[in-house]
Amino acid sequence: MSHFNKLNSSHWVLIAALLAAGYACFLLIEPYLNPIILAFIMSLLFAPLHNKISDRLPNSPNSAAILSCMALTFIIAIPLFFVFIAIVQQGATFSKDAYHWVIDGGIQTLFQHPFVAKVLSFINKYLPFDAIDPAEVTQKVAQLASQIGTRIVGMSAQIVGDVTNVLMNFFLMLFVLFFLLRDQDKIISAFRHVLPLSRSQEDRLLDEIEQVSKSAVLGSFLTAIAQGIAGGFAMWLAGFPGLFWGTMMGFASFIPVVGTALIWVPATIYLLLTNQWEWAIFLTAWGVLVVGSIDNIVRPLLMQGNSGMNTLLIFFSLLGGIQLYGLIGLIYGPIIFALTLVLFNMYETEFKSFLDQQDKN
Repeated sequence: MSHFNKLNSSHWVLIAALLAAGYACFLLIEPYLNPIILAFIMSLLFAPLHNKISDRLPNSPNSAAILSCMALTFIIAIPLFFVFIAIVQQGATFSKDAYHWVIDGGIQTLFQHPFVAKVLSFINKYLPFDAIDPAEVTQKVAQLASQIGTRIVGMSAQIVGDVTNVLMNFFLMLFVLFFLLRDQDKIISAFRHVLPLSRSQEDRLLDEIEQVSKSAVLGSFLTAIAQGIAGGFAMWLAGFPGLFWGTMMGFASFIPVVGTALIWVPATIYLLLTNQWEWAIFLTAWGVLVVGSIDNIVRPLLMQGNSGMNTLLIFFSLLGGIQLYGLIGLIYGPIIFALTLVLFNMYETEFKSFLDQQDKN
């Protein structure tokens, strides 16, 4: 604290100028912040592999970093590319089958089902809604189905645009990752030097960033992958396109509260309406016992790590992260919460005597 008391006006001007320049630099990189942060997290996840490569190439840091980036591409990017192609193919087949089902009178057949007829009669008799006319609903669904070709073309153009954007961000992430892996010791040393914290506090802060970054990725994305695989396998057994709906389950797992039930509950209802009650019971049991247990057990276990965050904090960090930042918020939210807890613990330690004295007064 004595160092800050000695600061004169020129020091404060320098600090203010540095803050202004830092903010201007932040505005410059803000559009590319997500790939940069992902590169940082990937550098933590791939550090063990990179260290092994560096040990074999001690005099070639550039080559070691390039090989690590290539390993990331072959381990993650290329398999995802082929899975994406298969998903698009299954999705297109499903859309075409659904279109023909509607055109060939599938909606009319559905309304003629005894169970649907009873539910519809109950709704029209007791609930305060306008009466639902099956013929009107069938007509509107048929009109929507007739426009499905135009919608698919529009969605295809959007997917192409999204894929282009994803590829650009991926290559930008690789570019940043190369320098993070090559110069990681220099970057960490510089970071330690400019932080006005003790070495033990810096160690704690850096360890927490590494731990929470890893647990956020493992907790969110590995849980989504596990639920997608488990759910897709059950959907495939029940006669649905497994890869497509498994992927949809993986994405749905990021949605708080509802989760994968957004996919398997409608599928179960469809199976019941088509008199496949054995598969409906199987899919319900699998969704609750297997897929649900992955979310309720594996995610909190992976995400707690050493951050001291309980399940409630994890839930709100994920919920708030998605609300503020979108999908990437599944990583940002837990990191922000965990770093706040670490800084709060540092505050308690630094001002312990003062806080104890205040408790006595």
